[in-house]
Amino acid sequence: MNPAVTLGAADWLTLFTHFLSLSLLAVGGAITTAPDMHRYLVGSQHWLSDAQFNASIAIAQAAPGPNVLFVALIGWHVGLNAGGGAAAGWHAQLLALAGAAVAMLGILLPSGLLTYSATRWAQHRRELRAVRAFKTGLAPIVIALLMATGWLLTAAHDQPARDWPLWLLTAATTVLVWRTRLHLLWLIGAGAVAGMLGWV
Repeated sequence: MNPAVTLGAADWLTLFTHFLSLSLLAVGGAITTAPDMHRYLVGSQHWLSDAQFNASIAIAQAAPGPNVLFVALIGWHVGLNAGGGAAAGWHAQLLALAGAAVAMLGILLPSGLLTYSATRWAQHRRELRAVRAFKTGLAPIVIALLMATGWLLTAAHDQPARDWPLWLLTAATTVLVWRTRLHLLWLIGAGAVAGMLGWV
């Protein structure tokens, strides 16, 4: 069920500035900031439901293109909820487009400018010990943020007696990603088939 949401001008600005700040924390991609997006949009503001948040990530990850697309879907859902839902007509659709634009501009603008500037700077200084150490030090941070995102998506299922197949699939996928060179699309497809068949 979609939450009833009313967003004023200040709320839209808050949404934009929150995504601006998350943009600078998106080490390893926007998906690493999903736990904080969930905390803010679902837990604190109640602008999205758990189901909408999880569906936004799942749909965007399954679709071709960059993984940042989930941010546009999250913004779309916030705008759609603010407009009264999909059945509310063109007004809701316009707010959904506005939500997608606000979220995407917020997440892309700072990180895009910072990445462009930092990459140019680091390219000219790539042999410096500090630059190499910085690049090496980012790897464990990215891994930890991705694990937090995975935990958030699986922790929404809080009935272990019923959801053990989901946990088993999560563990098996983790091991396969870690130990093999199996392409991720095969794993996503296997998860989709398992969900379609009602196994998870």
